[in-house]
Amino acid sequence: MEKVMRALNVPAADAQPQLSELPVPQVTEGSVLVRVKAAGLNAIDNALAAGMMAGRMPHEYPLVLGRDAAGVVEAVGAGVDHVAVGDEVVGHVLLAPPVHAGTLAEHALLPAAAVTAKPAGLDFVTAAAVPLAGAAALASVDAVDPQPGRTVLVVGAGGGVGSYAVQLLAGRGATVVATGTAEDTDRLRRLGADTVIDYTTGPVADQVLARYPDGVDGLIDLVAHGPDGLPLNAVCRGGKVASTLGAADSDVLAAAGLTGSNIMAGPVREVIAPLVEQAANGTLAVDVSTVLPLDRAADGLAALANGKAHGKIVVKVSD
Repeated sequence: MEKVMRALNVPAADAQPQLSELPVPQVTEGSVLVRVKAAGLNAIDNALAAGMMAGRMPHEYPLVLGRDAAGVVEAVGAGVDHVAVGDEVVGHVLLAPPVHAGTLAEHALLPAAAVTAKPAGLDFVTAAAVPLAGAAALASVDAVDPQPGRTVLVVGAGGGVGSYAVQLLAGRGATVVATGTAEDTDRLRRLGADTVIDYTTGPVADQVLARYPDGVDGLIDLVAHGPDGLPLNAVCRGGKVASTLGAADSDVLAAAGLTGSNIMAGPVREVIAPLVEQAANGTLAVDVSTVLPLDRAADGLAALANGKAHGKIVVKVSD
């Protein structure tokens, strides 16, 4: 009899996500079948659910949502030798055509290239919150090349990627200016922000310049979808800009005397492994704000979609 699992999936193009039973994936060459303990939510899950990426790469339905997971290895495919059945692991489903597999399920098929051992001291929920957001934060920080004493503005610091970016910047000696709401202030300061800008009280650029008249040296923007949404006036000439949503337009930046790039996170195991080790040894705080059961995963996606998420939201699939 075919084994089945519960999974949050989009059954067909333009359909709403639903929790239903689907066949357990079969392990293939270069893949790892994981019994999922916890799955982290990310903005891309909503993008996939809405079909926003269907024009860029083929989708295969039913499409299981979720990209990050921590759990226990149940099977490994040919060519996989760095993890074995019974190992506790953390990993990510890389975007590759056709988009089909996901982690908001009792079992998930992950590419071996994006699976690494979970440190023993790190629980499954915490581990599942690291891969994509941590990788995106690391790539963004590398892109602005923070130097000790330089000032970097993080727009959208209240979310999962932002919480990691603030810490990584502070760890490299940068002065961190973070945007959030009033309720984010204490949390962002604990994570390493020197200044917290409440974006609900006025234009971010104006507030930054009121505190740093010469402007900041770098900008990591996690919320703007186009160059018009970037607070470029807050960045001094010669500064560097990184966007995770494709807002860094080279011509617009050049006109402002800036350089920058659009970031594509690469949560492969060489990137994930150091991040989860830092989380395990306490040098990287994992800011999980909400833990939900699988049957409420859609509520977590809704919180992400309406911008009400603070820190990471993780779905606990099993004990």
